[in-house]
Amino acid sequence: MRIWVAALMMGATVASAQVQDNTLPPALEGVAFEQRLGSDLPLDARFVDATGKAIRLGELFGDRPAVLALVYYECPMLCNLVLNGLVASLRAVDFDPGREFDVVAVSFDPREDPDLAAAKRAGYVESYGREGTEAGWHFLTGDAEAIRRLTEAVGFRYNFDEESGEFAHSAGVVLATADGRVARYFFGVEYPPRDLRLGLVEASDNRIGSVVDQVLLYCFHYDAVSGRYSFATLTAVRIGGVLTVAVLLGFMITMLRRERAGTAAPANLR
Repeated sequence: MRIWVAALMMGATVASAQVQDNTLPPALEGVAFEQRLGSDLPLDARFVDATGKAIRLGELFGDRPAVLALVYYECPMLCNLVLNGLVASLRAVDFDPGREFDVVAVSFDPREDPDLAAAKRAGYVESYGREGTEAGWHFLTGDAEAIRRLTEAVGFRYNFDEESGEFAHSAGVVLATADGRVARYFFGVEYPPRDLRLGLVEASDNRIGSVVDQVLLYCFHYDAVSGRYSFATLTAVRIGGVLTVAVLLGFMITMLRRERAGTAAPANLR
């Protein structure tokens, strides 16, 4: 299992053009996290929340973006790393679940039930530790058809290994817009808070965040291959050029005013 996890974590950091690797265990064949930016989530798909209530996925959308984590609650390792990494990153972001965005975890194991979801949700809400945000955390279970529709929409492919009784899958989270479209992917199990924040600002159509966030979005662009925000050198140079011109103009205007004030002084003394 540990060998599989290492292989999957490495593979999840690249865009998923499928590469045939005969050295991989059979259980890993076809496992991938393909970016499908702009794809629509199946908002009419029905799941069950942690209280046992049947809901449509679309009930969790409409007002704000969401961080979507595809996991299974009895996963012995990788899913816990995904959720732990997400919580650690969110602690460093001053947006609040339930206000600026939501967290939606969905089990891709149709055998899991709301009791498991409730226990997992309680643990991560407590670990997050920010009061008043409980309503922004949603842990869902569903049947095979609903799970299939959601995983296909976001390009999440996984296998069940009969021998180990575990799932082979990739690691990462997806940002979705308020109207349920795939906006960004972050691969692996660690998500830089700056990237997560900028992704949420973009997924919200700039309805959240500050002026600083808007400036950073000019300087950084989303790299779909790495699933990260990288420094946009050309944009930064352009911004630097504009600022330089503005400073020079300000200097020239100041010097002209001083010169005019200096030439007018003798006339006033007569």
